[in-house]
Amino acid sequence: MRRKLKSKRILAPDHRYDSVKVAKLINYVMEKGHKSIARAIVYGALDEVKKVTKKEPLEVLETAINNAAPLMEIKTRRVGGANYQIPHEVSEERRLTLAYRWMLEFTRGRQGKPMKNKLADEIMAAAKGEGETIKRRENVHRMAEANRAFAHFARKPQS
Repeated sequence: MRRKLKSKRILAPDHRYDSVKVAKLINYVMEKGHKSIARAIVYGALDEVKKVTKKEPLEVLETAINNAAPLMEIKTRRVGGANYQIPHEVSEERRLTLAYRWMLEFTRGRQGKPMKNKLADEIMAAAKGEGETIKRRENVHRMAEANRAFAHFARKPQS
């Protein structure tokens, strides 16, 4: 018998920008349930982006997320006693998840500045097509391209 499908929660947009993506970023930044601190960090970062780039911060964030989101990734599959790295297309939801996760991973890895400034720097770098997040995406794409020969091992949908 199949497992019951989980229902997707619909996230309410944030109050300042009326954007679901900003609300999702706030939730990713949040640690230990401190949402007000996460809001202050994200809004501070977006204000910093607006001040430095002189552009609409939502557009810059949107560009950064689109630049950071991978199109392909590899998944390991065991076939006949050997493990193969099989390239797969990434679903839209997972693309966004990976983009947010990578941006915050490299933001938290930076040293010497307040969190809002580090997040703003990472957003601006990703929007320009630079930075650690973009390097990670390029590396994932490079690995998927290198393992393209194993694409025939991908599971075929049952018909």
